[in-house]
Amino acid sequence: MLSDLALRSKAYWGYDAEFLAACRAELTLDPGRLAAERTAVAEIDGRPAGLVSVLGEPPLGEIGMLFVDPEHIGSGVGGALWRHALAEARAAGFGTLELVADPGAVGFYLRMGARRAGEVPSESIPGRTLPLMTYHL
Repeated sequence: MLSDLALRSKAYWGYDAEFLAACRAELTLDPGRLAAERTAVAEIDGRPAGLVSVLGEPPLGEIGMLFVDPEHIGSGVGGALWRHALAEARAAGFGTLELVADPGAVGFYLRMGARRAGEVPSESIPGRTLPLMTYHL
C-alpha cells in the first residue's frame, strides 16, 4: 500500500511508465525497511496520505523518502510530515539532514528551509543527476 503511494506520488511529476518502472525497486517498501528507516505515515480518514523516513546515525542524517498521495498534495500533509521528521531527527541527536530531491519537489524543500548543496547521481536512472539538499537543525 505504501509502495503504491510512493509510486503515485512520483508519477505526480509527469513521469512515464518506463521511468516509474525503473524507480519501482527503489520505492518498494517492506516492514523491515519501514522500521530501519524510522518511517512515519500520515493518515486521513484511516487511509495513508503520505510518508516520511529518517535514516542514518547522528550527527548526519538523511530524509530517505517523503511522499504525499497526489490527492493530498497542497493540503499541508507534506509540511506536517517534514515537521515530524525534523522533530524526530532533533530528538535523536541529528545536527544536519540531507536529502536527494525530485527536481519537481525542490520548491517545497526550499520553502521548508532546506538549501541546495549540489547534485548526486540517481540510484534508478543511469546518467540522471538529482538535487542534493541540506537542512541544519
